[in-house]
Amino acid sequence: MIIAVKNRVLLTLLILLLLAAFGLPFLSYAPNRLLSGKPISLISLLHGPALWLLAPMLVLAVLSLLAPNRRNALLTTLAASALLTLAFWLSGDAAQQLAQDGSRLARTSWGSGCWLILALSLLMAADALTRLAASHLWRIIGNLLVVLPAVALLFGHQLDQLSLLKEYYNRQEVFDAALLQHLTILLATLVPALLIGVPLGVLCFRSRRWQTPIFSTLNIIQTVPSIALFGLLIAPLAGLATAVPWLAEHGVSGIGMAPAIVALVLYALLPLVRSVVAGLQSVPASVIESASGMGLTRGQIFFRVQLPLALPLFLTGVRILAVQTVGMAVVAALIGAGGFGAIVFQGLLSSALDLVLLGVIPVIVMAVIVDSLFKFMVSLLEVSRR
Repeated sequence: MIIAVKNRVLLTLLILLLLAAFGLPFLSYAPNRLLSGKPISLISLLHGPALWLLAPMLVLAVLSLLAPNRRNALLTTLAASALLTLAFWLSGDAAQQLAQDGSRLARTSWGSGCWLILALSLLMAADALTRLAASHLWRIIGNLLVVLPAVALLFGHQLDQLSLLKEYYNRQEVFDAALLQHLTILLATLVPALLIGVPLGVLCFRSRRWQTPIFSTLNIIQTVPSIALFGLLIAPLAGLATAVPWLAEHGVSGIGMAPAIVALVLYALLPLVRSVVAGLQSVPASVIESASGMGLTRGQIFFRVQLPLALPLFLTGVRILAVQTVGMAVVAALIGAGGFGAIVFQGLLSSALDLVLLGVIPVIVMAVIVDSLFKFMVSLLEVSRR
């Protein structure tokens, strides 16, 4: 008897999930955070209430054989959310039991199998939501509802005995300061990038003569490696701070946030200018002619017609540079800019993987949040036009 597979994407993700769950360690237990951990398999933890973890796997297996309609997509989303939540709960429960038997220095970490279960569960839910909802707004809401039970376990202190949470509690003040610094770098990059990039984009759109040299310059800047650009800015900014004491009093120096923000603004200009030009070019000429025939001035046409119509593409460019800035700000910690990069490099220097993850995971979450916010704004603009 041949069984027809109706949802190959779900089946592929489920096979990968099963291979990761039962072929890779689910947890890792080490005497302290510097030593390699002893792997703990998922099978050794599957007893008692933990057996409920198999239920959503079975449901997903059945759903992979059914047509991916809206009802089955909803069931897939619920099953993936349940699997994600149960994996969170089981890892936290096992960590609590190991903490009772071990020393205070012992560390229980997620193994590669657990990481893949969490990631593949999210991918299953995301794939199902694309079939379930057409708009970005409903997908964002759906994704939030998928992770909501897992987040409730996190804030309910179910995962406190995991090494990642122990690192957070040991460095909570440092983490909060890094979060503030990272947000400061992001905002301090976006504001001057918009003030410089938008006029440059308008200039490139209106003047073909300036378009080639501006784009050539920005392309050259984009090809320079980030670490090299940070290094190149140290000497001129240090000299400028020495020559103008007022700048030094306001935080401008060869190291710190000043060179980081200057470099990130330079990197942000190319996607921003391109999005402004692409957005303005997307406005139909007939619309501009109609506005001109109605007696609108050039400035009125720009602000009332061209800018509103170009806004979705423009926001797409801002989304790209914002996500890019969140990631590149990690490297800026090498020149003393702070942020989550400082935690990452501290973990690398001390060979503490959980400390590295404490810096990396918030950056990923921040990038996803920033990306989702801009997608949400673009979807609202698209809905308002209908």
